[in-house]
Amino acid sequence: MLISGNGSNLQILIDKISNGEIEAEIAGVISNKADAFGLQRAHSAGVSTSVLDNKQYPDRESYDAALQKCIDDYQAGLVVLAGFMRILTANFVNHYLGRMINIHPSLLPKYRGLNTHQRALEAKENYHGASVHFVTPELDGGPVILQSRVKVAETDTVETLANKVHVEEYKIYPLVVSWFAQNRLSLQGDTVILDQQELNKGLLLEQIENCD
Repeated sequence: MLISGNGSNLQILIDKISNGEIEAEIAGVISNKADAFGLQRAHSAGVSTSVLDNKQYPDRESYDAALQKCIDDYQAGLVVLAGFMRILTANFVNHYLGRMINIHPSLLPKYRGLNTHQRALEAKENYHGASVHFVTPELDGGPVILQSRVKVAETDTVETLANKVHVEEYKIYPLVVSWFAQNRLSLQGDTVILDQQELNKGLLLEQIENCD
């Protein structure tokens, strides 16, 4: 798992693996910031950590090469971006194509990049949410796997809307990690495959919950 800050999504995965909801192991946590609180979360759970400070490298290419080596030393089957505040080079992303996922606080393809909650409010959206997607060289442009949406209230602020979205993130990210760990999920070309079925636009969490 790659982090830069608080590591709340990391904590959710730690907890769900610990209580047996996800049959997987976090091989290691890598942060580009030594003071990231997520590192303390990992230490408390007995998970190995590494700090790779991007400021110690002259350019993105050299940093990503070092990061790639660090990840490969952990021999991880899946790279999970959890608030990792770095734009990754195409060579790095292509090395992990189909083996790297990200969670983004919007209903992609809407609002790629930063300040998603503010932008959704300014656009007077009725719904906002979070998306888990495979990472490709196009920023926040990889195929969507699973989304969850929240109703935007007239009284919502950036903070209250962010809190709503975080709740949904904590539901959908562990679910996608679990699918991958169970060999149910893969990327073939630009197409997401779940349980041998093609997902053309990704799933919506409420669709799954309604089926249950």
